[in-house]
Amino acid sequence: MLWPKLARNLLSRPRTDPPVTPRPEVVAALRDRLAEAGQRRLGRSLAIRHVDAGSCNGCELECHALGNVAHDLERYGLRFVASPRHADVLLVTGPLTRNMAEALLRCRAATPEPAWIVAAGDCAVDGGVFKGSYAVLGGVEEAIMPDLVIPGCPPTPTHILEGLVALLEANAG
Repeated sequence: MLWPKLARNLLSRPRTDPPVTPRPEVVAALRDRLAEAGQRRLGRSLAIRHVDAGSCNGCELECHALGNVAHDLERYGLRFVASPRHADVLLVTGPLTRNMAEALLRCRAATPEPAWIVAAGDCAVDGGVFKGSYAVLGGVEEAIMPDLVIPGCPPTPTHILEGLVALLEANAG
């Protein structure tokens, strides 16, 4: 019957994992490193344009988690922008599909210098589980060479943040 099942689900606790809370010292260290490297390289915060090249949305969920209260991308001086014309970083997720290759190239052409390409997730690196499909060209490097590769299926928000900090620090000189 539907009613007993509905009542049981309404009265029971949700079956979810506990929220991930980053340690305060890790947050402070990342924020300080990012602020210093961002000021040296850009003189301002880092603007990120997310480009989905044909993914399964696993990496997108982790990118969206960067903006939630646990990770809070804005406190590091990072922000997602709606246009590649305002971006410093193109964060590419998913394998490069045939229909998205030209769109990715146009997005890169519209991004002002200095522009960095970040391939986030195993699919963006080499095609991942979609490698060999007729609709997939491969990883991001089939169209443009990434400056940073963040492996994982999907990479955690912390790994994405650490990768962006490392990218800024490597290019701060």
